Amino acid sequence: MEFKDLFEAIEFLFVDILLIPFDLIRLEISSWIIQNALNFTFVVIISAALVYWTLELIKYDKKGEKNKDVTAHSFL
Repeated sequence: MEFKDLFEAIEFLFVDILLIPFDLIRLEISSWIIQNALNFTFVVIISAALVYWTLELIKYDKKGEKNKDVTAHSFL
């Protein structure tokens, strides 16, 4: 097996298999919202994760269990 075959296999994996959803997005679809549905999905998922994380941090902070002393960590 040569390096050329390895690189052609990597190209086949990414171009012909993993990027198929992006080929579908490139189609001539008249609706702008349908073309950007993937981006909207990622924005919603990340926003929900950030809101959840922030709420958990607030809940943890209100419990007051965190040791805020200077000597809280052994490396200090």
